[in-house]
Amino acid sequence: MKKKFKRQEYATYKKLGIKWRRPRGKTSKMRRYESGKPAMPSIGYGSPKSTRGLHPSGYKDILVRNMLELEKLDPSTEAGRISASIGKKKKELMLTKASELGIKILNK
Repeated sequence: MKKKFKRQEYATYKKLGIKWRRPRGKTSKMRRYESGKPAMPSIGYGSPKSTRGLHPSGYKDILVRNMLELEKLDPSTEAGRISASIGKKKKELMLTKASELGIKILNK
């Protein structure tokens, strides 16, 4: 699981939020990597290149808008995510077609 990096003094001021911002202060303890302070992002936290950008299931996530795009998917490496603009009737048809072809659908 990916580590969540916290902004400096995120707990002191609510307005800062928890999204990451690099500490730039001259005397910042966090910038100087002192112990007891939150960790900063660095190259060692990166995920392996082979799994980077993949869905947690291990498949490549592909947005599918119609039947043709569904049929073009490779069942061994790709999984489909049916577009939100697809209606209920078409979605049911696409789900049955996907099960016939052995394609994994991520949002059933």
